[in-house]
Formats: sequence, C-alpha cells, structure tokens
Amino acid sequence: MPKRVDHEERRSQIAEALIRVAGRRGLHAVGMREVAAEAGVSLRLVQYYFQTKEKLLFYGLQHLTDRFTARVGARLRAAGQAPGPRATVEALLLASLPTDEESRTFHLLYSSYAILSVTDEALAAQPFIDNPEAAEDALTGLLRQAQEAGTADPDADARTEAISLLAMTATLGTSILVGQRKPESAVKVLHHHLDRIFTAPDHPAHRAPSAGAAPPG
Repeated sequence: MPKRVDHEERRSQIAEALIRVAGRRGLHAVGMREVAAEAGVSLRLVQYYFQTKEKLLFYGLQHLTDRFTARVGARLRAAGQAPGPRATVEALLLASLPTDEESRTFHLLYSSYAILSVTDEALAAQPFIDNPEAAEDALTGLLRQAQEAGTADPDADARTEAISLLAMTATLGTSILVGQRKPESAVKVLHHHLDRIFTAPDHPAHRAPSAGAAPPG
C-alpha cells in the first residue's frame, strides 16, 4: 500500500527549509530551487504546493509567526501560572528581540518581508499579516489592565505607550542585528521604559525571564 502523504507536514518541511536558507542568505536571495535543495525534495514538489515564490514566502512568514507565538507562550509559562500585565508585556517584547539564532531569523525575515513588499507588487498583493493592529491592541489592553490594577501610571496614554514600545523594540532589534548594540544593552533600555510606565510590580514572582534566559524546551 502506498504511503499516505501528510500535506501539511510537507508544507511545514518546505517552510522550515525556506527559513533556514533565508536566515543564511537573506530573503531577497531565496529561490524555489534553493528551498527545494535545502528541503531535500524536487523543485516540482515545491511548485506543486506553492505555485509562486510569493506564495512560498508568505507561507514561510506565517510559519515563522506560529513559531514566534510558541516562543512567547514558553516565556509566559516560565513567568508563572498567572503572569500579570508587566510580565506579559515583557514576554511579548523580549521574545521579538534577536538574542539567539531563532529570534534573529524571525527579526531578519519579518523585516525583510516588510521592506520587499514595498517595491514588489506580487508580495504586496499578499496580506502581510492578518491583523496588523493585533500586537498594538494586545499591549494597549495590558497597559489599561495594569492602570486599573494600580500598577501602571494612570496618566499615561495606553495606546501611545503601546505604539512606542513596539516601535522601540523593533528599532532595538535592528540595532542588535547590525551589531550596533549588544542584546543586554537593548534589554536594559527596554526595562528602563517599562519601569517608567509600570509604577509597581505585578508580583515578585511574575517577572518575565530575561532575553538571555532560554525558554523551557
């Protein structure tokens, strides 16, 4: 009896190959032939699952986002059973800083896709992310929750602070990527701004793990 093919598993295999190649060479230099060779499959098979390079890149970005979500989840579990708003905000922001190989690849590819889509009509036609305000909304909600609990500056504008934190983290990530600063320096800057916003700790046990701490495996 012929072996039954798990199509989703095959797609994931190809997406992982894309991520590895793009992490080494850059997203702009990735072609379907290189991805096929990395995955150990034929070019025809890659073309069967992803008819165009743009569809392959977009699926790879979605796959990378799923991995990022799992990374955030691991940090939240490490923060305790009921992490408060600050610990949750830290988990979200620290997970996106390029402090190890996986987060470096995430930041590099996500930034590259955004930049390429500005000038590539085929990429621009693909939705970059399903809900571009999701992270902003999540952080805004957490900051408002902290304000209601009396652990954050009540006069701060939660939406503006959320936008600022996301923009700052993205810029800090790029500065790490290009060697302008070390991860420890970026984390220190991030904590400085969180200390300004959050006027009291969630709970002593609810501090999110630092960027240098490996999430549980």
